[in-house]
Amino acid sequence: MAREAAGRPPEETLLLWKREQAQLKARVVDRDTEAWQRDPAFSGLQRVGGVDVSFVKGDSVNACASLVVLSYPELEVLLVDGNGVLHHRGFGVACHLGVLTDLPCVGVAKKLLQVDGLENNALHKEKIRLLRAGGDTFPLMGGSGTVLGMALKSHDHSTKPLYVSVGHKVSLEAAVRLTRGCCKFRIPEPVRQADIRSQDYIRRTLGVPRAPTPGQERSRKAQNPRGVCPKGGSEEATGEGRPPEGHSTQEPWDKGTGGAKLDATKTGCPTSAVRQ
Repeated sequence: MAREAAGRPPEETLLLWKREQAQLKARVVDRDTEAWQRDPAFSGLQRVGGVDVSFVKGDSVNACASLVVLSYPELEVLLVDGNGVLHHRGFGVACHLGVLTDLPCVGVAKKLLQVDGLENNALHKEKIRLLRAGGDTFPLMGGSGTVLGMALKSHDHSTKPLYVSVGHKVSLEAAVRLTRGCCKFRIPEPVRQADIRSQDYIRRTLGVPRAPTPGQERSRKAQNPRGVCPKGGSEEATGEGRPPEGHSTQEPWDKGTGGAKLDATKTGCPTSAVRQ
């Protein structure tokens, strides 16, 4: 595959993307549209899809998009690694994908996108510190007075929140409940599995080593503080929630509520980078 140095797209391309975003933004639905969304236990929901895009550092041509579909204990919905209405133009990748597929879509970001006056400042960090248990939240209210999303402590042991926002055809309240219900670890399981597969695809096809997760880094430093490979061992430790190399991830997804399992995986490597 051809590679080229990362660079800014031509101005006419950026203008085309912005025009497309503005047109599609008018079609976003920010309310619940399905019966299962209004049910406290999401009764009737059968499948949850997770979408992730992995990029190669220094490569502006190749990226790998991965869709993983997990069955949900007793409709379809997509959880996207990215933002929805929590976005500079109010139309992030979760909105874009939701409008084009006409599926309920939720934006689940790992970092705060600092828009409309939102800042990762001392006040924001103090609010994070006050999140005690899994499921605790606080609203992300912009300077305009609009609630753009929610910060969610997705797991009892996670120290960093997720930033959940409406993508399409779902309310913020239902989006937060669903995200929380899909978390076996900090990241919702469909998104976590999509991330694992997209990174593995890039590693296999482009020969790019997979970067260690924060969990792997912490484990490595704790077990081997001097950075010396143990005798007869491997330098790579297994990160929390990520299976070791060669270990199948196609095993039941135990949410604690039933036998959810991997239904299907779709991985593709487009010839141009995905935009948000």
